Amino acid sequence: MTQRDHVPPQVHLPDDRFLAAIGYLGILCLVPLLLKKDSAFAQHHGKQGLVLLVAWIILWVGNVIPVLGQIVWMLGSIVLIILMILGMINALQGRLWNMPVLGVFAKQIKL
Repeated sequence: MTQRDHVPPQVHLPDDRFLAAIGYLGILCLVPLLLKKDSAFAQHHGKQGLVLLVAWIILWVGNVIPVLGQIVWMLGSIVLIILMILGMINALQGRLWNMPVLGVFAKQIKL
């Protein structure tokens, strides 16, 4: 028996919380997705981090459009930073938080 066998499903281990939180930091979304395949909590937050990364890449590509692209980049970046911070806070507190709008895409990811 491992330590995980004695933990109720609602309680998430500190290492799961930490890895889930760093999953919101760009390419580091791969850390919980690859290292914590047995933790639905870490996978949930890792998938949301992956969706944020893809959204950021889309914004970056759209930034080449003069003026309008840069305005969308600026406003979109602010929104994504706020979502990233909220995701990290909720992960560190052990909450299964669903991002507004983008969370729907994260639920569709099958790994």
